[in-house]
Amino acid sequence: MITGASSGIGRAIAIKLSSERKLILHGRSLERLEETRQLCGGSGHLLWCWDLKNAAGLSDGLAIWMEEHQVKVESFIHCAGMVTILPARSISHVIAQEILTVNFTSAMEIIAALLRKRMNQQNLRNILFISSIWSRFGARGYSLYCASKGALDSAMRALAVELAPIVRVNSLVLGAIKTPMAETGFSDPDIIANLEKQYPLGTGSTDDPAAAAAFLISDQARWITGQQIFVDGGRTANMSLK
Repeated sequence: MITGASSGIGRAIAIKLSSERKLILHGRSLERLEETRQLCGGSGHLLWCWDLKNAAGLSDGLAIWMEEHQVKVESFIHCAGMVTILPARSISHVIAQEILTVNFTSAMEIIAALLRKRMNQQNLRNILFISSIWSRFGARGYSLYCASKGALDSAMRALAVELAPIVRVNSLVLGAIKTPMAETGFSDPDIIANLEKQYPLGTGSTDDPAAAAAFLISDQARWITGQQIFVDGGRTANMSLK
């Protein structure tokens, strides 16, 4: 199961995994999910449409959908996310709740559902969160986004302990990657110039986290859990430039 599979990193991960696994592709738009399914080889993969801003009923809705389609989930990859850039003085409860629900709470709701014996019969083996270096860094206007990714990484470590040895839980901590969500920044020549200075290996593509995700949910990563795996072109190692 891949949330946020209708574009960007989620779509790239789906395409990477599609030749070896049957996928549940999640997103808000059925049309865009169908595009992803075709890129993944067609009708062998299932589509689950749900707006993660609506956490109420999410767990039960997923349970009903899985029962209708007679499927069990072995790996869960949470790629869905949103960015809201606001100065602290403009933050409201409604905005904070929305970003935390999409980026963090929805993932916990899905995991709770997948851990129910009646629903998934202990099939779950892997959980992978798509996080960001903003869980470690700070920036003006990013307090809500940083907090949501920090919550995701903290939960990852606790879940890795709680669910071992049956389920492995890790985070991919990503640097600058050109996606539809980041398109505005990547269209600014000054931002691109700064990124090229800050990233020893330059900026990444969606293929980079896709390759890392494929490894982390494979048996080759059987002894890896509770880890933040940085896929950031060396950005967090580079303290020479801001």
